[in-house]
Amino acid sequence: MTSASTSIDFTVGSRRLLSVGRELSTWAFALQDVLAADDAPLSAPQSGPDGVRVLSAPRSAVPAIRAQFPLHLIGGRQDYQRHYIDMRPAICPSYEDYLARFSGKTRSTLRRKQRKLASEAGESFAITEHRTAQEVAAFLKAALPLSAMTYQARLLDAGLPETPEAHAEMLAKAEAGEMRCYLLHAGSNAIAYLALPITGETLVYAHLGYDPDWSRWSPGTVLQMEALERLFAEQRFAYFDFTEGTGSHKAMFGTDSADCASFVLLEPTLANRALLSGRAGFDNLVAGTKSLAARTGALGKMRGLLRA
Repeated sequence: MTSASTSIDFTVGSRRLLSVGRELSTWAFALQDVLAADDAPLSAPQSGPDGVRVLSAPRSAVPAIRAQFPLHLIGGRQDYQRHYIDMRPAICPSYEDYLARFSGKTRSTLRRKQRKLASEAGESFAITEHRTAQEVAAFLKAALPLSAMTYQARLLDAGLPETPEAHAEMLAKAEAGEMRCYLLHAGSNAIAYLALPITGETLVYAHLGYDPDWSRWSPGTVLQMEALERLFAEQRFAYFDFTEGTGSHKAMFGTDSADCASFVLLEPTLANRALLSGRAGFDNLVAGTKSLAARTGALGKMRGLLRA
């Protein structure tokens, strides 16, 4: 496995304040690996020059993963619920059955979002699906300028990939029938995009973005719902994997979740020790500031009640 330059970020919320590059190999766990964590053997990659980036590992497997690299330093750990939709026919046979899992109020809210956006966009409202290599090439042509406007690209470097190598990989997957991409159009431009590579029977939530000028009409949510309706109709997929990281969007749309963790394992150099120590101190400072802000806010509310 080859290594690649990977940034270790210092972030506050969705804003990245500083990035430090390291040459790391990546050990990423597919959803099937997570769900079979107790049975699947570990197959560790070779360490990169600076170490290994571990993505979305089963939390129960973290000690065994660390044992594969006993001299490496662990840092930047994030624990979270990895959300996914169980689309297996025996569990959730149709889109209507999926919607039934939401409360009546939530279903009404989702339908209202769809109606409001369609009304605002007027006759130009349309959602296109892109599967073949030619269609995915057209998707990229329309979605890349849109991606550059999103906060994911501007603040987190997490927009659609822009390298020729990444585009070639997407087109190759499309040739193999392993891509589903969607665009939401209003007027002459796309205002939201969703890219879903396919691994086996699992759809991977790779990239979602939308024009910030349309954010009040929830284009990302509307596109997500339309895509899910079409994907359930295919009756091909077992899971929709929201991958690593937290988010209210993932929690709302997921039907199940698994305990996961992401972290880095770095070579024990002085520079890496300083980097991980600095990152840990920064994270503690951010957490303490948030906790203080929460307590201050609660105290302010209490004082307001007493004055009333």
